[in-house]
Amino acid sequence: MSNTERPLSPHLSIYRWPITMTLSILHRITGVAMSFGLIVLTWWLVAIAAGGADYERLLALLSSLLGRICLIGWSFAFFLHLANGVRHFFWDLGHGFEIKQANASAWFVLLLAIVMTAIFWALL
Repeated sequence: MSNTERPLSPHLSIYRWPITMTLSILHRITGVAMSFGLIVLTWWLVAIAAGGADYERLLALLSSLLGRICLIGWSFAFFLHLANGVRHFFWDLGHGFEIKQANASAWFVLLLAIVMTAIFWALL
């Protein structure tokens, strides 16, 4: 009962991966990542309140290579989530729904997040 003339069921290998879908997924991922970053921020505030030794241990952890990677990742997540939120705000106002506009704004948001992260870390 095999019919080779029937079309394939749609799946990811058939469709081109659009930048708007990538931004949608990244928006959700960055929201979750910032939730973990909020835990670290709370830990940092508690360490400051607890005193010098606890703060020094946390500072040593955040100054390590893994700590730096996480901090850079959280700052990128913040800037991407912020820029994409502004993009969604304009969508709420009814602007930017054309395919070319949506694709252009998606690339702009991604590039802006990368540039803002680089500027932020260059200023530290």
